[in-house]
Amino acid sequence: MALTSDPLRFLTSSWPWRSTAYLLTSWIVAMVWVSATALLLIVPAFGLALLLGGIPLAAFERRRLRLIDPAQPESPHVRPPRPGFWAWLSTRFREATTWRELGYAVLFSLVLAWVDAIVGLLVACALYLIAFPVLVSVIPEYQPELFGLIPARRPEALLATVAGLAFLPVTLYLVTAFASCRARLTRHFLVSRRADADRRVRELSRSRERILDAMDAQRRRIERDLHDGAQQRLTGVIMTLGRARLQLAAAPGPARETVEDAYQQARSTLSELRELVHGIHPQVLTNRGLSPAVIEVAERLGIPVGVRIDLPHRPPETVEAAAWFVISEGLTNIARHSKADRAWISCTYVDGMVIVEVGDDGLGAADPDHGTGLHGLGDRVSVLRGRITLDSPVGGPTVLRAELPCD
Repeated sequence: MALTSDPLRFLTSSWPWRSTAYLLTSWIVAMVWVSATALLLIVPAFGLALLLGGIPLAAFERRRLRLIDPAQPESPHVRPPRPGFWAWLSTRFREATTWRELGYAVLFSLVLAWVDAIVGLLVACALYLIAFPVLVSVIPEYQPELFGLIPARRPEALLATVAGLAFLPVTLYLVTAFASCRARLTRHFLVSRRADADRRVRELSRSRERILDAMDAQRRRIERDLHDGAQQRLTGVIMTLGRARLQLAAAPGPARETVEDAYQQARSTLSELRELVHGIHPQVLTNRGLSPAVIEVAERLGIPVGVRIDLPHRPPETVEAAAWFVISEGLTNIARHSKADRAWISCTYVDGMVIVEVGDDGLGAADPDHGTGLHGLGDRVSVLRGRITLDSPVGGPTVLRAELPCD
C-alpha cells in the first residue's frame, strides 16, 4: 500500500493528489445528482425513475474509484434475460443491488460527499498557508490577519509558509488514508465480492495465457536456434569425421578406431539433439499442422498406432500446440509404462472444442499422482479453459482425454 511505502516516495507520488481529487469531486457529483433528482420530482411521470436513480450514480462512482484503484471494478448487476427496456426494468427492480445503490446514493448525497469535501479541504488549507505571502504581495488590497496571529505583511507572512510546509505532509497522509477508507466503503456498497473475485480470476487467467504464449515463443526460438545452429555445426563435424575415416582407412588400428569412435558418438549426439528439438516443438507442427505432426510422432512409438484426425480447419496455434503436447505425452507414457500391443489417437472437432483422446490396450492402473507429466498437461489445458481426464482401470484400456475450447 502507498501509505506504508517510503515517506519521501509517497509524498512525491501522485497518490496524495489523486486522493485529494477523489474527495473534492464528491460534492460536485452529489450536487449534480441532487439537482437531477429535484428536477425529476417536478414531473410526476418521472417519479418511478427516482427509484432507479442510484444506478447511474453508482456507475459513475465505480468509474471514479479509478482515482484510488487503477483496476476498474465491474458492475454487479445481472444481465437481463432478453433485450428490451421492460426486461431491463423488471430485472433491475428485482435486484437487491439496485436498492443497495439507491441507499448509497442517498447516504452519499446527504452525508458522505460533504465529509469528503471537508477532509479534502485540509490540503487546500495547507496550500493556502504556503501561498499566503505570495497572495499578500500580488494582491496589495488582500490584507487579512491569518487566524489573528500572523499579520499580512512581510516578513511575518513567511511564518504561514513555514506552517503550511509543516502541515502539508500530515494532511496528505490523512487525506490519503481517509480516501482509502472511503473507497473501501464504496466498494462494499457498489461492488459485489463475486464480481471482484471474477475479475481477479479473469486477470489471473489472462496472465497465465500470456505466460504460456511467452513460453511457446521462447520454445520455438530455442528449437529454431538448435535446428539452424547446433545441428548444422554438428552435421559438419560428422561430415569431417566421415572424410577422416576414409583417409585413415589404411592407418594403424588405434588411430582408425579413435576416429570411428568419434564419428559414431557424433552421430549419436546428433540423433539425441534431433529428438530433443522435436520434443520442444516440432517444425512440422508449425509448417503443416497437427495431423502430419501426430503421424510423425506415432510412427516412432514402436507399436501399431491408429490415428484419426478429423478437423474441419486448423485450430488456433495455442490449441494446436496443446493438443500435440497431450498426444506426445500420452504416447510417451504408453511407451514407458503400459506394455501395450497397440494404441490409438483420436482428434475431432465438436461444438467449438477440439477433443483429443489417446488410448492403449496395456496394463492400465495409471496414476497421475505418481508423475508430473499429467499434472503439467492439466496445467497447460486449464490455461485454455479446457479440461483433461484419465480413465485407466486395472487391466486397461487406458484413455487420456482432453477438451480444448477453440474460442
